[in-house]
Amino acid sequence: MPEPLTTFLAQAPAILVEIEAVKGSSPREAGTFMLVSATRIWETIGGGQFEYMAIDHARAMLEGRTNVDALDIPLGPEIGQCCGGRTLLRFTRVTKAVSAALTERMREVEDRQPAVFIFGAGHVGKALANSLSLLPLSVSVIETRREELIGLPDNVSTHLAAMPEAMVSDIPAGAAAIIVTHDHALDFLIAKEALGRNDLAYVGMIGSRTKRATFANWLSREGHGGTLDNLVLPIGGTVVKDKRPAVIAALVTAEVLHAVHRFAVQCPARSGSAPL
Repeated sequence: MPEPLTTFLAQAPAILVEIEAVKGSSPREAGTFMLVSATRIWETIGGGQFEYMAIDHARAMLEGRTNVDALDIPLGPEIGQCCGGRTLLRFTRVTKAVSAALTERMREVEDRQPAVFIFGAGHVGKALANSLSLLPLSVSVIETRREELIGLPDNVSTHLAAMPEAMVSDIPAGAAAIIVTHDHALDFLIAKEALGRNDLAYVGMIGSRTKRATFANWLSREGHGGTLDNLVLPIGGTVVKDKRPAVIAALVTAEVLHAVHRFAVQCPARSGSAPL
């Protein structure tokens, strides 16, 4: 799991390296930043020779060998890269004020991260929590079994709930709901609540075409007048025929990222999150 920004800032003097402007193609966009200390780095501005040059320059600043606070780097053959664009890098010594501003900036970014609610912490639920926790997402896991919530990543929020379906109303607009409980009946109750909303970016349920048909019949008997157009079932697509939890998690992670990004772009007024 990535090291928290505050932990890195507290350990040693550092230089803030930020992409101030971009012309043409580049590994990362303007506004991207990294931190460089004498022996370590935090995050990345794109890697490759371009980043090595930035790290070397930042460490030269730390050692007092240069005061130059900007580099205009062409991303072409002269540095062994083929992006073809140019980037203007800005170098700033991290003071208390800079540290506070960075911390606030990251807090605002985290507050705008798309939310993902995983219902169920069995084998697939845990694999999903591990996969999604590495991404710029706010991940929550809801489970009826206390013991299954042990050992999840530290940045994943956990909730013990006797009636998980009641928590669907707490999901923010633009979020994703992934339903992977140990009980088909519980899956159906949660999915019914989720499909009753029209402001979720993604509603997915683990299962098969047979389970989809069974759920459709159950919804009909329950008097649900809608369709299953907004339900992804089975999750993870049908191209890769691999049911191992880690593989399912990788495939579903891609689905969720696409869905929350598309929703944030198409429905910004209904989504509280920024596009990824």
